[in-house]
Amino acid sequence: MITRYTHKDIVWVDVQSPTREEARTLTEEFNLHELVGNELLAHTLRPKVDLYPNLIYLILHFPTITHKHDGAREQEIDFVIGKNFLITTHYDLVDSLHEFSKVFEVNSILEKSTPGDHAGFVFFQIIRNLYKALDSDLEHISRDLVDIESKIFDGKERAMVGAVSRLNRDLLNVKQTLRPHKEVLESFEHAGKQFFGTDFSYYLRAIVGEYYKVSSRLDGHRETLLELRDTNDSLLTTKTNEIMKSLTVMAFVILPLTFIGQLFGMSSLSIPIISKPGGFGVILCSMGILGILLYSYFKFVKKWM
Repeated sequence: MITRYTHKDIVWVDVQSPTREEARTLTEEFNLHELVGNELLAHTLRPKVDLYPNLIYLILHFPTITHKHDGAREQEIDFVIGKNFLITTHYDLVDSLHEFSKVFEVNSILEKSTPGDHAGFVFFQIIRNLYKALDSDLEHISRDLVDIESKIFDGKERAMVGAVSRLNRDLLNVKQTLRPHKEVLESFEHAGKQFFGTDFSYYLRAIVGEYYKVSSRLDGHRETLLELRDTNDSLLTTKTNEIMKSLTVMAFVILPLTFIGQLFGMSSLSIPIISKPGGFGVILCSMGILGILLYSYFKFVKKWM
């Protein structure tokens, strides 16, 4: 589906799930290279940037975090940037592009925020919005980290094992998706200088800066999550050790009592106290006192409980 937006002499064409006929129409209208027209129809495995005489072809993959514990997915967005036209193609609805289109329609961005008059400035606004949307997703993850930290120290360590693992998976997927951006954007910076001139250099550096800002925040989240995971593991280990210590103490307390019970229960032994009145009670009291003494020893002397 092709959607067109126009401001002054600049045309922005947004295409969702391009068909072969739509790719052919764009190729003819904007004089695209045949290779570019063909690549618009297929998914690519890695981002890249190609410089042609009349355009720059850029492919980037952006992660999308669903916040529903089903992992982070990625969306491919292809940019074909000419002097007076910009083509964006993608296969899923991209919220940032949809929101930008509303602003572009009322011509507010180009009039208030950009001093230039070529399509490179439109691309700059779009790419900045995409990184800002990703930064907003990372802000959501910040709240998740605070929630996990709170629950860890509220005694819910075991329940947080799964939450920490899911969040670590999401952050790892985001990092893997963004890793190629650095090299591609640096190549785009050089290509953009050749294509648009040195006056556009500031905006090209600003695009790279947006990437570094998101990347830095992502690295900070991963470090925080790893620290929380280590803390959670330590608390779980401590609790497990406490449980094992308690079980060991109980075994030490019960063992002599069990031995005494079995000793007095042997019919082959003649034990005078058993045949006397109240002998059974004496035995029970002795076992109880012994149990209390052993428990008190482990609790107050050894401080194991």
